[in-house]
Amino acid sequence: MMGEVVVLGWLALELTNSPFLVGVAMGARALPLFFVGVPAGVLADQFPRHRLLIATSAGQALTATAIGLLAVAGAVTLTHLVALTLVAGVFRGIEHAARQSYTHDVVGATDLVNGFAVLGVAMRLGWLVGSLGTGAVIARFGAGVAYLAVAGSFLIAAVSLVRASAPPGTGRSAPTSMREGVGGFVTAMRADRALLVLMILTGGAEVLGFSHQALLPSLARDVLHVGPEGLGALNAARAAGGILGLVAVSTGMPARRGGPFFLAVLVVFGASLIVLGLAPHVVGLGGVLAVVLVANAAGALADLLAQSLMQLAVPSHLRGRAGGAWVVAIGVAPLGQLQIGALASLFGVTIALGASGAGLAALAIATALAYPRVRRL
Repeated sequence: MMGEVVVLGWLALELTNSPFLVGVAMGARALPLFFVGVPAGVLADQFPRHRLLIATSAGQALTATAIGLLAVAGAVTLTHLVALTLVAGVFRGIEHAARQSYTHDVVGATDLVNGFAVLGVAMRLGWLVGSLGTGAVIARFGAGVAYLAVAGSFLIAAVSLVRASAPPGTGRSAPTSMREGVGGFVTAMRADRALLVLMILTGGAEVLGFSHQALLPSLARDVLHVGPEGLGALNAARAAGGILGLVAVSTGMPARRGGPFFLAVLVVFGASLIVLGLAPHVVGLGGVLAVVLVANAAGALADLLAQSLMQLAVPSHLRGRAGGAWVVAIGVAPLGQLQIGALASLFGVTIALGASGAGLAALAIATALAYPRVRRL
């Protein structure tokens, strides 16, 4: 997936020479998540989840292959790229929902946090390897071959699950129509609003917290004046912080009673962004790297806890739809990138980071006061 991000941005820039249109192509990758999240969760509740993971990996391999072949033939256009990326986003939304609920199937509720921590570390290691490897393939062979390499990696993922199975005692919900499935999910949320509150907190973390990543280029070039090498170091700190945070929590964080920890992590995440806005004016690159590491360790923990608590907040027959709810919540991420970019353009990077961080911390505190049940999860 990270290799796809690299080659998508590069190919879009080659085709258009427009940073705005690169943003459009990247937005096409995330846009389907918001719309397919709950239907994807219905599918994950009614079909074998490991089979859905195989199918979605194969689907993403097909879309990447199509783009790669068009690029190698010199026939690819921005329309092709955006359309196929939108289709791949639909597959990815289903994959996200199925992966979360299948993780619960495999490890159970007691070890769910540790299970998600293992997955999080693996994904961030893949982030490092995929980003560097895809960049090298693009430099040597071009974007078309890089897309074919991405397709190959998706196929490897699909093949790795061929011999997997559904663990005993993980029965699926009774088959229903998509409309009935979505309606049942909405009814369940009205009866118990814990999942809705967790969705709001997760969406808030995306809009106010993870959006800081969009300002790292400006922070490197315009504030720290460290150039592309400094930007590379900032992104490496992001990955390292996420890995450290997940490794630390996997040493003993209980799966239940994670609500208070989730709220505390969101407050720390917000506070670290306020510090990040001030740090360049007080310390050098080394200090900023340390703050970025802390911020992304908190972000990784917030992501981990959101996924875990959503799975634990619903009965077993709705676990796929809980995964879909998380997909919907992270689907609002483009709004965060727009808002923090607008704030930075109007008031500067420091104010943009500080306002976003303060907003995230305030959201967590307000939730703790207004909805005490989250503190009991």
